[in-house]
Amino acid sequence: MESLLSKKYKKEFVTAFDGDESGNLEPRQTPNVLYSKAIPTPVPKPALLAWSDGLAQKLGIQKPGSQQEIDVLGGNRVTETMYPYAACYAGHQFGNWAGQLGDGRAITLGEWETAPGQSWELQLKGAGPTPYSRRADGRAVLRSSVREYLMSEAMHYLGVPTTRALSLVSTGEPILRDMFYNGNAAYEPGAIVMRVAPSFLRFGNFEILGARKETDNLQNLVNWTIARYYPHHQGEDKVLQWFTEVVERTAKLMVDWMRVGFVHGVMNTDNMSILGLTIDYGPYSFVDDYDPNFTPNTTDLPGRRYAFGKQPSIGYWNLGCLAGALAPLFPDTKPLVAALETYREVYWANYYAMMGKKLGLDQVSEDDIKLIKELEQMLTALKPDMTIFFQLLIDLPLDLADADAAEVYFKKGLYDDLSGAEKEALYTFLKKYSTRLLANSCTREASQELMRRTNPRFILRNYLLHQAIEEMEQGKSDLFDKLQQALKEPYSSKYDEFFETRPEWASQKAGCSMLSCSS
Repeated sequence: MESLLSKKYKKEFVTAFDGDESGNLEPRQTPNVLYSKAIPTPVPKPALLAWSDGLAQKLGIQKPGSQQEIDVLGGNRVTETMYPYAACYAGHQFGNWAGQLGDGRAITLGEWETAPGQSWELQLKGAGPTPYSRRADGRAVLRSSVREYLMSEAMHYLGVPTTRALSLVSTGEPILRDMFYNGNAAYEPGAIVMRVAPSFLRFGNFEILGARKETDNLQNLVNWTIARYYPHHQGEDKVLQWFTEVVERTAKLMVDWMRVGFVHGVMNTDNMSILGLTIDYGPYSFVDDYDPNFTPNTTDLPGRRYAFGKQPSIGYWNLGCLAGALAPLFPDTKPLVAALETYREVYWANYYAMMGKKLGLDQVSEDDIKLIKELEQMLTALKPDMTIFFQLLIDLPLDLADADAAEVYFKKGLYDDLSGAEKEALYTFLKKYSTRLLANSCTREASQELMRRTNPRFILRNYLLHQAIEEMEQGKSDLFDKLQQALKEPYSSKYDEFFETRPEWASQKAGCSMLSCSS
């Protein structure tokens, strides 16, 4: 285990590309560079609130035992081998080209090497202004920082590709925020998360270069990305091979989101990882009552572009934007378009395979796909709690007597009493499903074990996060600590005190039902 203070950090990215070395933090356009030097702005009183022991163990990072080490996590200390910078990128936001964006409140300190050729970028979110902060202050509040810290780790333990979070630090600095952009600004406690990933490169890093017609920079970034993160692609068509794999990773990521009921909330192209990771946790949520049209983001209303059921199509749309940025590297774009079009096949093949596992099927046939579609229609109509419904399905009695018995069995996962027609719809599906289970070539026990590995039992619901945040703002961390432990065992019944539907009071409470992009 090594200390944050004594580690010799690598800086491959800033060595490989041109950047603005001035250190000037004034907001501005930065053409012809891929990053700008940005020293974190010190805070009054950094204090360690949370530490991810599992991630620290994986990386070989020693838990801070001194204020000097905590100062690194709070942006108050930069070691000699670090080179803090903010990356320059662009993006499409809510379907519209937004031009230059960049790391407005994220500063990468350096690269932590764990083995030759393997390193992780350590990045502070909320460490102060950068040249890409525009009119903002580069800070983050405790509210959003707790959400990012916990959800990053929760997604990892759910088995969903994601960036990680190493630490959560309070800053001792009040931050002014208008949570819902409605003129009711208020001061909130500040905080900083240290985020960790092999790379924070996003689609937008390539889009900015394509838009500015910086073709040499674009080619260099693509080659560097392939050599560093996709070295198995070689030869003349390596760029096409690489893009095809990015398409595949993105499609599979969307399948994983749908599996656990995760809604990102702001799938702009600048929030899409080139490694196929879940990145940038803002107004996200898990689905409570099943609704493909659910969005947790007030900014996404009324169009609901990033609603739960639309995420797979948005993944494809965003990949189209990436393909457009890469087009100058191809004399003939037909192969690029063909690679993009593999998305649908990859997505649907993996989606139906995933749904088959959620249902405990030994394989998925054409008839099973019809059954899955019937399930989706039934869930959309009845709106049961998604997580609880699939958990109850695991131990479903295959001899339910009638529609009333079906409603009684699923009562724990229902938000409203079912009408007669809804009961019949549920019972009709369950009869077909039970018949299909009996046709499995595997045992019922093997089928149930497959379902337990695929369907989470614990999810970080928004109302739990909100309660934990309210406690932490009062200086208490009991619920936060319990959630930090529970998220490590999401497929276990160990934390069944949280195995409940969203309470009625949380359906309208700010921060529990809807959120904004504000942090």
